[in-house]
Amino acid sequence: MIQYAIRRLLWMVAVLFGVMTIIFFISRVIPADPVAALLGPQAPPEVIERLKAKWDLDKPLWNQYGIFLWRAVQGDLGVAISTNRPVTSDLAQFFPPTFELATSAFLVSLLVGILLGVISATRRGKLADHVSRVVALVGISMPVFWVGLLLLLLFYYVLHWLPGGGQLPFYMAAPTRVTGLMTVDSLLAGQPDIFVEAVRHLVLPTVVVSFYGIAVISRITRSSMLDALGEDYVRTARGKGLRENRVVLRHALRNALLPVITTCGIVYARTLEGAVIAETIFSWPGLGRYATNAFLAVDFPAVVGATGFIALMFAGTNLVVDLSYALVNPRIRYT
Repeated sequence: MIQYAIRRLLWMVAVLFGVMTIIFFISRVIPADPVAALLGPQAPPEVIERLKAKWDLDKPLWNQYGIFLWRAVQGDLGVAISTNRPVTSDLAQFFPPTFELATSAFLVSLLVGILLGVISATRRGKLADHVSRVVALVGISMPVFWVGLLLLLLFYYVLHWLPGGGQLPFYMAAPTRVTGLMTVDSLLAGQPDIFVEAVRHLVLPTVVVSFYGIAVISRITRSSMLDALGEDYVRTARGKGLRENRVVLRHALRNALLPVITTCGIVYARTLEGAVIAETIFSWPGLGRYATNAFLAVDFPAVVGATGFIALMFAGTNLVVDLSYALVNPRIRYT
């Protein structure tokens, strides 16, 4: 497994190099001038030239690429044009809220999806099965922005049960930043009132982002469970007199989890994608809004840095998924 993990890490480096190279050249060939977009049409020519020299935009394209690679190897992704700060500092600031939202949504998707899939498979053709399949169909069919607007209208505007956006109310100061995760930092600071508000603000975007994951995981779990429940070892376990709950959870579900684990990598990646849209709807100060603003501002360093970081998350998620197979099925061997 160690050798397999090392090979995958090397492939991750190659993938990240390819992704960031492609994004670098795409961002440079689009017909847009980030300095002009930042300063406006009335800026003096000498100011424009000074800023182009600051961000190496006055050099030939291949020279810019060489400078970018040399700095990237040293962990320097440049200075964002729109914020005038190092891109790595921006990523460290904006990624934790996205991670908090995406991880919360993924955990909800995993728990609810597996639960619905198991119930649907064990009650095939009954009311619970039909309800689960309708939930899955709705979750796949409805886009994130539409679900977000509907839930905002219902729970925020009509019922006033949940807050509308942001991580905290405007009158409440954020706790001392330690991890960047609002819920964790509030607990570390010993401020339960901030923790409660952070959780309340997290509920709606988490539900919105988890819709797709619940649908996909429940469908895959149902299909895998139906196959597992028809196997000989399940009939043998029932013939030995084991309780049905033990047969379903200990024997059938464990063997049905491999396709679910594979799906989890795709779901988490889609969760990050949905978080980008949800962050805009719910004014969530995460990496998605940062990347969107960078695209709109034609901020080349921020675009390349944010895209490369998201690619790193995707590749890392796939590696974790592949290595987790052995935890579910010890018979798996990596070659």
